[in-house]
This record gives sequence, C-alpha cells and structure tokens, in this order.
Amino acid sequence: MCRWINANLYWIYTVILLLFIINTFIDSYIVTYVVGILSVPMLGISFLGATRLFKIMGSIFVMVGLGFYVYSGLPFHQIPLYTTSNMALLAFLTVLPWMNSVVRAGRFDRRINDMMKVNVADLGKLYVRSSFTTYILCMFINLSAIPFTQDVLKKNLSKMKKSLSDSFISRTTLRAFALALVWSPMEIIVAITVDATGVSYLTYLPWLFLCSIIVLIFDSLWSKRRFQSIPYEPPGNSVVRKIKPKEIAIQVVQLLIALTSFLVIVVTVGNYFQLNFILSVTLVILPFSFGWAIIMKRWRSFCTIGWETWKVRTNNMQNFVVLFISLAFFSSSLNETPFLQSIQQPFLAAAHSPIIIFILIQVTYLVMSMIGVHPVATIGVLIEVLPPLYDMINPVSIGIVLITGALATASVATYGVTVTMTSMNTNQNPYRITRRNMVFTLIFGTVGVLFGYLLL
Repeated sequence: MCRWINANLYWIYTVILLLFIINTFIDSYIVTYVVGILSVPMLGISFLGATRLFKIMGSIFVMVGLGFYVYSGLPFHQIPLYTTSNMALLAFLTVLPWMNSVVRAGRFDRRINDMMKVNVADLGKLYVRSSFTTYILCMFINLSAIPFTQDVLKKNLSKMKKSLSDSFISRTTLRAFALALVWSPMEIIVAITVDATGVSYLTYLPWLFLCSIIVLIFDSLWSKRRFQSIPYEPPGNSVVRKIKPKEIAIQVVQLLIALTSFLVIVVTVGNYFQLNFILSVTLVILPFSFGWAIIMKRWRSFCTIGWETWKVRTNNMQNFVVLFISLAFFSSSLNETPFLQSIQQPFLAAAHSPIIIFILIQVTYLVMSMIGVHPVATIGVLIEVLPPLYDMINPVSIGIVLITGALATASVATYGVTVTMTSMNTNQNPYRITRRNMVFTLIFGTVGVLFGYLLL
C-alpha cells in the first residue's frame, strides 16, 4: 500500500492543489475547509517520505504552532483553515518541471553546454565559460542545471588532480546557480518576497539583475586570475564537437525572447485577474510551456520528457510539502498571538538604522543555513516579522536584501540541497564546499545590503 501511495503521490498532490487553485477564483469557505482537511493527510503521507532534516523542521513548526494555537484559545475545528496559506507555493513547485522540460525538449541545454567542451588554454578561461554556461541554464532549468554542468566539468577535468577538480566545480557551478536565480521569476524565494512585500516584480527586476551581473563579473575576473596559471588538459579520449558561435548565439537569443515573453504574460495575467505573483506564474507556466513546444515543433519530445520529469519531481516533493504545510500552520498560529510583537521588537528598535536591519537579515540567513534550516523556512518567519518596517524602510530595499541574503547561502549551506547535491556528485566533504564559497557568499550578501541601502 505504501509503495502504491509513493508511486502515485503526483495524483494526490495534483488533486488537492488543483482544488486550491480553483478555489482562488470561486473563493468558497467550504472548499477552503476541504483543502485544509485534505492537507492533514497530505502532510502525514509526505512526512513518511521526507528526509530527516525536513522531518525535524516540520515537527518543530507543527509543535510550536500547536502551542501558539492553544495559547490563542482558537477552536480546534478551525485548524484546517490555518494550514493552507502556502498551498500556492506547492502548486508553483508542481508545475515548474514543465518549464524545465520544454528547455530540454528544445535541446537548449545540450547546445549551450557544448561551449564548455571546446578546448581552452587554461582553467581561468574555462572558469569564465563554465560560469556563464551554468548561469544561462539555471535561469531556465533551475536546480537541474547543477548536475548537468557538473557532469560535463567532471569529464573535462578528468586529468586534473581531484582536489583541484573539486574546488573548480564547487565554485563555478554553485556561485553561478545563486547569481542566476536571484532575479529569476521561477525562483521560489523571489516569488515569496514579491508577494510578501507587495512590490511589483518588475520593480525588483532591474536592481536584482544588476546586482547579479556585478557579482558575476567580479567572481569571473577574480577566479580567472586565480586559475589562469593552471594549464587545461582535455581528456585524451574526448571527441570535441566543432562549435558554431552563431548557432549558440541564436539559442541564447531564443531563450531570452522566451523569458521576456513569459514575464510579459505573467504580469498581464496577474493584473487582469488580480492575482498574486506566485499564482500568476503558476497559471502561466503550463500553457506557456505547451505553446513554446508547439512553436519549436518539439511537441512529442516535450510531452515525453515533461510527463516523466513531472511525475518524478512531483513524487519527490515530500520535503517541500512537509516544510510548507507545517510552516503555514506555524505562521498562521503565530499571527494570532502577542508573541509576534515580541519577535518584532529587535527589528523595530533598529528601525532608525536600516543598515543594521539589513545586516541582521543577512546574518539570520547565514546562521540558519549553517545549521540546516532551509532559506524558505527562514524567510517564512522573516516575512511575518518585517511588515511593520515597511512604513519606515523602503520595502524594495527590504525585499532585495531578503532575496540576495537567501540566495547567497545556496553556495555555503552545508546541509542545503545544492551543496549536498554537489558533495554527492563529486564525492567531496560538504564542509570544504562551504569553506571555499564563504567569501563569495559574504561578498554577494554585502552587495545586496549596499543595493538595499542605496534604494532607501
């Protein structure tokens, strides 16, 4: 029975989340309560398949949230109504694989990654090329780009010492990943921040993109200088495909046009239906992906890749289901108590000095990531604490720091998904990855703080 449930989680999740999306338009109390009721077994089933870290976080959020709920004297029959606030995030994660699949169906990932297979004179040049390639791929296929580019680099660096190869791979791929997602509309941290601060995504976009490019250029130049003294030795048995720069340029332009079109449609749909940013992206991804596949005449490949990818990814969403449902219950219960005001006091006390607030946010992310708390869990608490500051500090500044602070930890969070994935893929100690990228993370976070300060 358990095996059957695990193999068909995608249907269970889809029915519940589809019901939630429909209710967004009909706004029925009964349907809201039904979704809340269904979220309880959804949490229980997912808990069984979640990793130990997420089980611990979920248990803490549920127990503390239950304590807040009891303290508030709320009736127990209303508990289901306090578990649904993050359903939009789960719906967003459910449809995201379809966007990844259309990029793979169009073979954009393979052709762009060909750039890393061309012989280069030294590792400095390879670093810049690898960083740029990973950056572009992460914009569209998110986390999937990391193992893809790391596998290519492992083959290209097979003649190098393992310590050198590990250092190179853990730097270039994780840093590019963090920088690419800091402005991506398909990054969940960005979506959460847009909705939490009430600031338009288009207002954030130029500043986040500028921040991303500045740090990317700085890291590329810095690392190029670091590695340029090491000659590159291509694998002896590799067959290097002749690269056509024009073909690669066309692929990149097509991706940028697709991304621009996607953003325009998301904003249009959001404004027309008066939806928040997360729901707008969620509703647009699926039809946009199908339409793009038809235009490229890759319909069959897209359906095959998309269906399998969606099933696998959705069947492995247990960690996020546990996190978001438990976090929703915790946050909703906290809002009903006076404890929220107590937590807000340190931030309000420093309201006269925004720079202290920004540094406090960055430090909170960094410390929590070091002990294994996912940035989404951290921001889930911060967005409940920070709203009183929006009248005193420009919410755009707060939002930029929230986003850059969260994404900066992607390259150092010892127990995070990206570092753990890299550790397993390259067979190296995750603490070494953290140590190598710590300076980069601090620089990235500092640039985010400076941007936030300049926009006050």
